[in-house]
Amino acid sequence: MNITLVTETFPPEVNGVAMTLGRVVEGLHRLGHEMSVIAPSRADRKPCPSGTFTLHQVPSAPIPRYPDLRFGFPAKRRILRLWRERRPDLVHVATEGPLGWSAVRAARQLGVPLVTSFHTNFHSYGQHYGYRFMTRGVFRWLRYIHRHAHRTFVPSEELRTHLQAEGFAHLRILGRGVDTALFTPAGRDETLRASWGADEDTPVAVYVGRLAAEKNLPLTILAWQTMRETLPNLKLVMVGDGPLRAKLAQTHPEIVFAGTRKGADLARHYASGDIFLFASTTETFGNVVTEAMASGLGVLAFDYAAPHRFIRPGETGWLAPFGDEAAYISAGAEIACAREAWPAIRRSAREAVLSVSWEGVLRDFEKELLEITSSPITASLP
Repeated sequence: MNITLVTETFPPEVNGVAMTLGRVVEGLHRLGHEMSVIAPSRADRKPCPSGTFTLHQVPSAPIPRYPDLRFGFPAKRRILRLWRERRPDLVHVATEGPLGWSAVRAARQLGVPLVTSFHTNFHSYGQHYGYRFMTRGVFRWLRYIHRHAHRTFVPSEELRTHLQAEGFAHLRILGRGVDTALFTPAGRDETLRASWGADEDTPVAVYVGRLAAEKNLPLTILAWQTMRETLPNLKLVMVGDGPLRAKLAQTHPEIVFAGTRKGADLARHYASGDIFLFASTTETFGNVVTEAMASGLGVLAFDYAAPHRFIRPGETGWLAPFGDEAAYISAGAEIACAREAWPAIRRSAREAVLSVSWEGVLRDFEKELLEITSSPITASLP
């Protein structure tokens, strides 16, 4: 098949959405499909791996309050011109911004089979960025865009159930894999730990992700501070970047801010920790949770999405009821008091995700796409 992915977020941006889409493009290419990507232009974009996909960039601008991410301007005419010259067999719209909406309209106009995916809970970000009053409107917009698709792919059964209740249709699960060869306890690096001020016996808590309001970082930090009442030498290493980094570094100089890390370097940072603190309540899945588990870290998270699926409390990690911040803090305190249990939990955490391969996820996805392109279903949509 000739497949076009349209997305506002694509490597080199380092976050769960971009890395997932990168895996999808590379994986479908390995399965024999011709891939192209339409994405916002950016000066720091690196050349794509030779032959993996064709990249078409459109004019873009920084996302307000998220200057290191960009959104593409509406580009329906350009997209129509591209697709009339080389018609795709299927279009996958992965984000719901102006560029994504342009692609939805172009695909419908040309009668090209269309799928979408729901990667990010944009509607839940309002409370963090000052537009809570727009939450329902944003959600209606998301539902309107996705109703035009033959399939909307979501990362978990939990999210599918929620969206179905909200009136979304044609929902299917596109799971998330984890690279257990890359993310492994074997990447532990005592020299790196020493650079954090940690020796062999120093406990280290790690956070990986964007340093942004929607990640609930104050709770992560509060849990770490509570744990230090029992483990005074517990270090916290925050891997990632974002709009809150400068402020957090100023107010918490005792935290190690490691910045953005990729590939083997990122895997080394995971594996050099002991536990993983993740207090976000806005994830659709939470790739960092499975990456941390594969790296041999015990994870403390809220009971939803990836943590709900993979963490067995007290065996492969620790859970707090969704949104219950007091319970999250209390769990952190209990974890600090049970350090002798960490080694067994860390081993079990890795074992729990060893079977979650990207290969299996992408073969299931391919099967869905082939079914769509071989079925006369275009006329069934509004």
